[in-house]
Amino acid sequence: MKAPRWFVSLAALVSLFLTLSACHKAPQQKPSDRPRLTSKVTMRDVTFRSTSLGRDMEYRVILPSLMPSGEKLPVVYLLHGGGGGFRDWSNYSDVASFAERGLILVMPEGYSSYYTNAAERPQDRYEDYIAKDLIADVETRFPVMSDRSSRAIVGVSMGGFGAIKLALKYPDLFVFAAGLSSAIDVPSRPFSIKRIQQWRGHRAIFGAWQGQAQHENDPYILAASTDVSRSSYMFLSCGEQEGLLPANRRFAALLARRKFRYEFQTRPGGHDWNQWNVWLPNLFQRLATHIGAKN
Repeated sequence: MKAPRWFVSLAALVSLFLTLSACHKAPQQKPSDRPRLTSKVTMRDVTFRSTSLGRDMEYRVILPSLMPSGEKLPVVYLLHGGGGGFRDWSNYSDVASFAERGLILVMPEGYSSYYTNAAERPQDRYEDYIAKDLIADVETRFPVMSDRSSRAIVGVSMGGFGAIKLALKYPDLFVFAAGLSSAIDVPSRPFSIKRIQQWRGHRAIFGAWQGQAQHENDPYILAASTDVSRSSYMFLSCGEQEGLLPANRRFAALLARRKFRYEFQTRPGGHDWNQWNVWLPNLFQRLATHIGAKN
């Protein structure tokens, strides 16, 4: 049955209006960049070619200003959350102060990738980009130690998921992994009509529901099957007012059952940098007892 002529005309007018509106949208402004540095550190932004992604990618590095000739330092990879970018850690936290203690901090761009090789977008191999391309480029350009005992990975929210997942999948890469408010349950979140766009985005990354790609990137499944004796030390935290708290508690319980080396802490707070900043002194104090140690 054909639609009435008036309906076709109305639809055409609506389509034209939407097209014109889109054409006249104001260009998006680039977010301001105000890194919170100290007088004892230096910052560098790097653009390099990622073989896994087939395009140029950016990352930020903060390192001590005074580096004795020939000395190499431990490295900490800092992953941002969803909707953020590689400038977040330097702009919204005081993480730069920890570089003063003899660490090199690396903050890569991850977009909204969950640091995962996307099941439905073969060109978006973000796991390989971090585990292979980024680490190799950092070790070529900067005086970082290249052994597992001197390499750590830390993330917030989506980045917390990425840090824990990468540590579970690549136990030979990282001696220490930390997830603050980790979105640990994203691959296994059930369908919700209220979050249909989020569901579609997650399925594009993690593939069919209960499919192979989902299982290969689900921290619960990885933690249930990995060799605990080879695992990274894990530091987990979550705010007590966060919706992510039950998922993180379940994950911590799994680590306890399997006798992982880990700690899980909570405190009042929401899903924001105010809470994550409070954890940093404790996190880096714990990191210092593991990174650079002989295992």
